[in-house]
Amino acid sequence: MKVTVVGAGAVGATCADNIARKELANELVLLDIKEGFAEGKAQDMMQTAALLGFDTKISGCTNDYSKTANSDVVVITSGLPRKPGMTREELIGTNAGIVKGVCENILKFSPNAIIIVISNPMDTMTYLALQSTGLPKHRIIGMGGTLDSARFKYQLSTALDCSPADLNAIVVGGHGDTTMIPLIKHATWNSIPVTQFLDTAAQEKIVNDTMVGGATLTKLLGTSAWYAPGAAGAALVESILRDEKKLFTCCVSLNGEYGQKDICLGVPVVIGKNGWEKIVAMDLSADEQAAFNKSADAVRSMNDVLKTL
Repeated sequence: MKVTVVGAGAVGATCADNIARKELANELVLLDIKEGFAEGKAQDMMQTAALLGFDTKISGCTNDYSKTANSDVVVITSGLPRKPGMTREELIGTNAGIVKGVCENILKFSPNAIIIVISNPMDTMTYLALQSTGLPKHRIIGMGGTLDSARFKYQLSTALDCSPADLNAIVVGGHGDTTMIPLIKHATWNSIPVTQFLDTAAQEKIVNDTMVGGATLTKLLGTSAWYAPGAAGAALVESILRDEKKLFTCCVSLNGEYGQKDICLGVPVVIGKNGWEKIVAMDLSADEQAAFNKSADAVRSMNDVLKTL
């Protein structure tokens, strides 16, 4: 198996590091536009192989897409990161050109690749990747909901003083501070609804803290986070290459599901060797469906910016 990670910055390098440590692929390629940057990151990672005990061969290249040939999965992290005070919407103009160019170059050498999009604004970049490539929709996956759900579990585990691994909790909708929807009424602690342990005020705090999770880290770090986003991307790669059929929230193309069409939005999907293989229907309350529809409207407004570029 072969995986390419486009963008050797903090998120891309962390994603690659997770992939290598788990030996998800025989070959892993890091690509970046900055001269020598991906090569240096790859060599640094390879020097940990003897210490960590993995055999994945990692190489780096500067904008040479021929080195990515025959990749099974490609993770796109390239683009400008979010800075303090910057919205994801402000990134559209610059990152749209980057993501579209990356997709075109990748498919020249890996026409059968499954593409995972991490670049922001993620919902719009996923939609752009689908529209610009014409690939079957199951081969384009936006990572956002996977990360948001992990952040949701972190907030829940802190409030409940429990292991995040014992929690089932998902975030649907857009990957944005005002568009994501943490479904706390559906969250469980080893099958027990978390609402049995949390009063209304605690529930609202968890939801709000989850929604601003990315912005909170951007303010603290001075740039976007990277450990959790990188790990989320690697988790999707693992479920694809090992055909695990795991259930993740991912940004995928909707055609009537959850009442939406012509949009890529976060919903629970099964991830396996064919990409996203099935959308799982949830019984949303009237309020939850209304929030989902509002999220879709906001994402569509961002998608409309693409028409002006």
